[in-house]
Amino acid sequence: MKVLIKQATIVSSSSPFNGKTKDILIVDGIISAIEDTISEKADTIIEQQGLHTSIGWMDSFAHFCDPGFEYRETLESGANAAAAGGFTDVIVIPNTNPVTHNKSQVEYIVQKSKTLPVTIHPAGAITKNAEGKELAEMYDMRAAGAIAFTDGINSIQSPGILLKALQYTLAFDGVIIQIPDDKSINAGGLVSEGIVSTQLGLPGKPAIAEELMIARDIELVKYTNSKIHFTGVSTAKGIELIANAKAAGLNVTCSVTPYHLFFSDEDLVTYDTNLKVNPPLRTKADVAALQQALVNGVIDTIASHHIPQNQDNKICEFEYAKNGMIGLESLFGAVISTGSISIEKFVEMITIRSRGIFDLSIPEIKVGAVAKLTLFDPIVEAVFSEPQLRSKSKNAAFIGKKLKGKVIGIINRKSSHIN
Repeated sequence: MKVLIKQATIVSSSSPFNGKTKDILIVDGIISAIEDTISEKADTIIEQQGLHTSIGWMDSFAHFCDPGFEYRETLESGANAAAAGGFTDVIVIPNTNPVTHNKSQVEYIVQKSKTLPVTIHPAGAITKNAEGKELAEMYDMRAAGAIAFTDGINSIQSPGILLKALQYTLAFDGVIIQIPDDKSINAGGLVSEGIVSTQLGLPGKPAIAEELMIARDIELVKYTNSKIHFTGVSTAKGIELIANAKAAGLNVTCSVTPYHLFFSDEDLVTYDTNLKVNPPLRTKADVAALQQALVNGVIDTIASHHIPQNQDNKICEFEYAKNGMIGLESLFGAVISTGSISIEKFVEMITIRSRGIFDLSIPEIKVGAVAKLTLFDPIVEAVFSEPQLRSKSKNAAFIGKKLKGKVIGIINRKSSHIN
């Protein structure tokens, strides 16, 4: 099987071809030639105006709902959504039924994903059933292929449990992923507490619920010298705490979602349930702080927080709607459209830095390397529409928004997926 990519501008800071426009020939999943012009016949030819390529993008927090909630998403549909969004690799969270909290559940995901166009990396639950009460079999899950550990959408509330988990992962240099959310502080909050929550008449969740947990967990990392990755960070103060922890040399990394970079709590005036997320949308000042943190490097990567919900969980009153939106297909356009980050910086974060957090090998664009590429156009603008979705669920707040940038497809080893 031969794939020929014609006249693609290479975006890869580690490649000698960075910034150059080349033809790339891929034979049976291996890059066999990179030249100014390649005339060899191929089974598939990819040639488009504005074509760019980089090493494959990686998402670090997505819910594929399989097993147990296949009516919302499956590993197959999730992989198709990821490929449509430009991702060759995705970490999936363990909030399935049964929860991915033992060796057999990790093996289920690993085995079932082998034939999919996207490489799926399972994250094992920190606690049994992701209930936050008793540690799960982390060592066995690691041996079976778990790339990281998290209770996913359920933050670890007990400092004692998290302390044990951090100590346990030291044995194999593991990473804990945590959404910072202290549920003991106004657990009934639906949106961020502030002027907008008052105007809308909705109960608010204060920013301090996030910030206290970040501060607490940083102290636990300082005590254990373990690794923690905060995901979904949404407040200026939270970013400040993480920046200080990094400056102190602690093993702390973080990611933000595309929707916390794009939307603010002021967008909730329409009561769009697709904008009901956790952590909630914050103020414009918080959004500006997150965007600045992209520029100065405090934020390590961007995570989709792709959380599919069926229509019954979204087409209802705001109070009863479930948290979450899908985001794999729209992540690139949403982030680039904020104007807060260059294409080169975006690619570095979503490829090299995202893999570095989890100690994964970095793909290369060179002759003889395994092909793991994302193809995109960073300039074109278009209105994001529902037909672009490959997810089984349609809870996408970006539908109808004009976004900059278009994903053309991916090549992942011997598999290609072109939009």
